[in-house]
Amino acid sequence: MKLGKSAILLASSTLALAACGDELGETSTQETIRSVGSSTVFPFAKAVSESLARSNPELPAVVIESTGTGGGMKLFCSGVGLDTPSATNASRRMKASEFAECQENGVTDVIEMQVGLDGIAFASAQGGIELNLTPKIVYEALAASPYGGEQTTKTWADVDPSLPALPILVYGPPTTSGTRDALKELILEVGCESNPEMEALKEEDEDKYDQVCTEVRADGLYVDQGEQDNLIVQKIEGNENAVGVFGYSYLEENADKVQGLPMNGVDPTYENIANFDYPGARPLFVYVKKAHIGEVNGLAEYLTEWTKMWERGGPLAAIGLVASPDDVMAANLSAATEYTTLDGSELK
Repeated sequence: MKLGKSAILLASSTLALAACGDELGETSTQETIRSVGSSTVFPFAKAVSESLARSNPELPAVVIESTGTGGGMKLFCSGVGLDTPSATNASRRMKASEFAECQENGVTDVIEMQVGLDGIAFASAQGGIELNLTPKIVYEALAASPYGGEQTTKTWADVDPSLPALPILVYGPPTTSGTRDALKELILEVGCESNPEMEALKEEDEDKYDQVCTEVRADGLYVDQGEQDNLIVQKIEGNENAVGVFGYSYLEENADKVQGLPMNGVDPTYENIANFDYPGARPLFVYVKKAHIGEVNGLAEYLTEWTKMWERGGPLAAIGLVASPDDVMAANLSAATEYTTLDGSELK
């Protein structure tokens, strides 16, 4: 029964794509390849698209929109017609709920490529505030209701007396950003779970646990700065007591303006992220509709271009991407060239 349903969905998807192609005319001469998604992946995707344009000027341009990971997933999963994005960038893995939404809307064959690694960097201005952070410190400073209690901290010293008595002011990503998801999962939840009572709460009431462990304070000490990480860099550059949270690539790109803050005594560096010693390390992804390959001129070449640029010491490393381990890179080379697709069972 499941196979029958999948076959019907795939047939419907193909018809929808063909119908949309008929409506647009010659699909192979489409003027653009559309990609949406993560602001963190954006500079890497932009570099790949520019390289593709230089080496294949006859191919359509790749138009990349910085919508945030969550927003990109919604657009990507809305259908398979050529009026929908062919690809989406993500600073976290696709969620099971997003995969289900794709399936419901006829996006039944999704190619997943892990294009490299990034880290969630905590930073301040060069010569600015210096903090030796831990997930516990970050959680207690930023949680709306730390461990279910009232949030009363105003300075870093309120959180931990070893820290300076300077006001907490953190500029960070919005709820639609994969960077915010990674902040919650890699830092805030880890800090929250340092309290053994939180594990019990998770078993008793998972919704309450999520609220207590991942909801960020809204009293002005954490400032949602939108999807443009460069704005966060500008904010902390202009305030020596402010802290910014963004993708590692922006830290490396702006090393003359900002300094990374250690987490658990580990600095956010290329090597520490690549071997996951730094707590904020995370993989970065590109998702592509298999149904669009062969229908959108240049899409296959765009995938191949990623594989030419993502190795250690390559063009993407030069702008901050951390290369995946060799075995992961090999598996994703296969996905990019053989178009293997997700079955959804491995997603959470």
